[in-house]
Amino acid sequence: MEKITMSKKSNLSIQEAFDLFIRKCKIKNLTDLSISSYEKKMVHFYEFIDKSEPITVVTKDTVDDYILWLRENTEANDITINSYLRSVRAFLYFCMEDRYIPTFKIQLIKAEKKIKETYTDDELVRLLEKPDVDNCSFSCYKTWVFENYLLGTGNRISTALDLHIGDINFQSGVIILRKTKNRKQQIIPLSATLAEILQGYLQIRGGEADDYVFCNEYGEQASCRTYQQLVRRYNRKRGVEKTSCHTFRHTFAKNWILNSGDMFRLQKILGHSDLTVTKEYVNMFGQDLQMDFEKFNPLDNLKSRSKGTIKM
Repeated sequence: MEKITMSKKSNLSIQEAFDLFIRKCKIKNLTDLSISSYEKKMVHFYEFIDKSEPITVVTKDTVDDYILWLRENTEANDITINSYLRSVRAFLYFCMEDRYIPTFKIQLIKAEKKIKETYTDDELVRLLEKPDVDNCSFSCYKTWVFENYLLGTGNRISTALDLHIGDINFQSGVIILRKTKNRKQQIIPLSATLAEILQGYLQIRGGEADDYVFCNEYGEQASCRTYQQLVRRYNRKRGVEKTSCHTFRHTFAKNWILNSGDMFRLQKILGHSDLTVTKEYVNMFGQDLQMDFEKFNPLDNLKSRSKGTIKM
């Protein structure tokens, strides 16, 4: 690729600069999902500003005007606006680093984080009731196994769909995750309950070590969209309106915390590179953390055990 001189930098259009940003992302070996997200979230920015304009026209005021434009011309809430801003910020910081534009700071707007939706115990009972294998379709049975897997591991849907049969070590009681969001391989525990479910499933499903555990009808790797649709249909047939696969991940984290699970182990299992991300789950579940508060609170414990008062 032709080297870009300082004179050419000043003539770069916004689109040309963004193409260079995507090229840099590919060099850094970012996932296809991350790159696709950058491209999709630039759509509104291109609606706001002509992408044929020189990149040099973009300033801090441009970003501020973009925020106001998003509020006035889209139905995006503050959290979604921040999602758009993160993508634009990554692109513009790249431009600043390569000196296409002067350096300035881009701050996200203040947005109140909503409590993440989770499945209730009643909903889980309905979803995890084993279907009659002799009379149900294999698609129904497979979806039941898939939901058990998501709840039992806290995996993202993309990680679950990349799982190979050989990645499950029943003897050692572990699962090897070879493809994760941060591209780091993980080894997570395999619970006895999930092991029993997967063993029964694999006896019916068959396959070799290199085959995908959750595949499409041709035995190939399935798309996230396909399994999201399977989960949606399965849940609604059981009277559960929540249909997000990611909600199983939130439910896993919530129950781990409520059952006094160790925060550092949760970080490793969920694959968070930073503990601060894991800590956010503590704040997600609001009043759920008040359950049995007096039971575990040391002040209430000591008070209930106290037989009398101390004489001064």
